[in-house]
Amino acid sequence: MTSKARLIYNPVSGHEQMPKNVADILDVLEQAGYEASAFRTTPEQNSARNEATRAAKEGFDLIVAAGGDGTINEVVNGIAFLDKRPKMAIIPAGTTNDYARALAIPRDNIPDAAKVILKNKTRKMDIGKAVFGDQTQYFVNIAASGSLTELTYGVPSEVKSALGYAAYLIKGAEMLPHLTENEMRLTYDDGVYEGKLSMFLLGMTNSIGGFEQVMPDAQLSDGLFQLIVVKPSDPVSMMKLMALALNGKHVDDPNIIYTKTRSLKAELIGKKSVGRDLPVNLDGEIGGYCPVEFHNLQQRIEFYVGK
Repeated sequence: MTSKARLIYNPVSGHEQMPKNVADILDVLEQAGYEASAFRTTPEQNSARNEATRAAKEGFDLIVAAGGDGTINEVVNGIAFLDKRPKMAIIPAGTTNDYARALAIPRDNIPDAAKVILKNKTRKMDIGKAVFGDQTQYFVNIAASGSLTELTYGVPSEVKSALGYAAYLIKGAEMLPHLTENEMRLTYDDGVYEGKLSMFLLGMTNSIGGFEQVMPDAQLSDGLFQLIVVKPSDPVSMMKLMALALNGKHVDDPNIIYTKTRSLKAELIGKKSVGRDLPVNLDGEIGGYCPVEFHNLQQRIEFYVGK
């Protein structure tokens, strides 16, 4: 029986370059032995997610997610909860393409990214699960909450497309004078932190917002998150930490907690414990609001990878 592949692509990602490459991608999939077809996402909410679920339930063997990190996240959310899950491949066409960087997928040439499938190298990857009460979301790269996490979901898509990585630097400089802190309780494998913090990051790869040293010890399939808790909120201390993060030296700073954990429970305490006002970022978009519980689903989805 011939294996089937479904390309799910975002037509507006990366300066709207995807549509003109669809035929070449389908050709690569045919070369790889797949019976290939394509789905063009629409502005409708959860368009990519719903199509991924449909394709998986119809027995497709491979789903190719083509677009930015948001498109990849949607497709993952469409299959992560299923008992039988197809393989995945990704074709980056966004701004930062963090997950493609982590999987060593070419990020500046769409046909070359598709040709990774021809090498037939795959790896089972960890997936993060975030539980907000009765709502569950999944993520592949980063979960975060607190100051500066707005960098990812606060930059308009048209600005990202026009300025690329520079958009994040501009937004970061704009936000520094307005940093805030929250009093939180974080419960993780090695203990509990209670107190003020400006942000926490829960990472699955070493690439966040284009920086490759934020999570210097990240592994892709060991069942462990990398947890970073940032305590200070004053601009001077934060600028110092951001500078150290360029080469991975921030993890040794006394104002940082850096550890590995299989799970994390994050709760607001103190004055801000009432209401659902602290958003949680999942792969660059708001996924829900604290309180939240995270769980690492080890080697949940098999991806095609580069070198």
